Amino acid sequence: MKVAVVGAGAMGCLFGGLLAEAGADVWLIDIWEAHVDAVNKNGLEIEREGKTRTVQLQAVTDPDTVDQCDLVIVFVKSTHTGDAVLSAKRIAGTQGLVLTLQNGMGNADRIAQDVDPLNVIAGTTSYGATMLGPGRIRHAGVGLTTIGMWHNGGAEKAKKVAVFFSRAGIETKVAEDVRSIVWGKLLINVGINAITALTGIKNGELMDLEATKALSKAAVEEAVEVAKAQHIHVREDVVAHVLEVARATGGNRSSMGQDVDNQRLTEIKAINGVVVKEAARLGIPSPVNRTLTALVETLQAHYKKG
Repeated sequence: MKVAVVGAGAMGCLFGGLLAEAGADVWLIDIWEAHVDAVNKNGLEIEREGKTRTVQLQAVTDPDTVDQCDLVIVFVKSTHTGDAVLSAKRIAGTQGLVLTLQNGMGNADRIAQDVDPLNVIAGTTSYGATMLGPGRIRHAGVGLTTIGMWHNGGAEKAKKVAVFFSRAGIETKVAEDVRSIVWGKLLINVGINAITALTGIKNGELMDLEATKALSKAAVEEAVEVAKAQHIHVREDVVAHVLEVARATGGNRSSMGQDVDNQRLTEIKAINGVVVKEAARLGIPSPVNRTLTALVETLQAHYKKG
């Protein structure tokens, strides 16, 4: 299978590297020239538990140089989905599949505006990765990847991708109700990302104070009300689950936290901001998420470069 990964950050490189190791023809697409040059010159270096291996694959900055692919994986930040989907549409053609494993809500809907909705797959992954430098990543964690068709029909397409991933060592299952899966991941991000980004703490430190845990709980509970109002299935122990994820990833800095550390635009609008937007549409109060969103937006608007 020929695969293009649009957005060769840490996660895009990890999936691209694993698929290439399994024999797929993989192309990484990213605007970071130094990173692309390093991959082409030296290969992609993947560090895992103190050991480093090198994977050979192609990388480009110009998506127009990539011919049609069977699968396009979108791994850009949600703020860049609109630009990425234009490249994904051309590379996928009329028959190729487009998969989003991005954080936040709205990505699959945005992709389906330009790509045939019956070729759009969405999902979540428990894999973790960190960018170490141009051409270098750390594989930080493994776990289940869950995908499903964003619109009804074509389940065999998702199954094909799941088999392909699983053969490459990426354990993947297909869910009939993938929207609930995506919302489940959103609830975790709602309870962790903005708080860690604003305070500078690691995920596990969210557990240190009752006040911090209460803040996370309140943000998640608001989001749960929004999900339920849209008939989205949510697990009963969702708050406990969010705190358990924070504990299990205790040494990690959330993706939003890393964005703030590096003075990059965050995905706040696609995470807590989505809760605020949908809550307003449904007439549900969301004061905690509204405050967290406003604070992160204020912070990123006042970055002081260099």
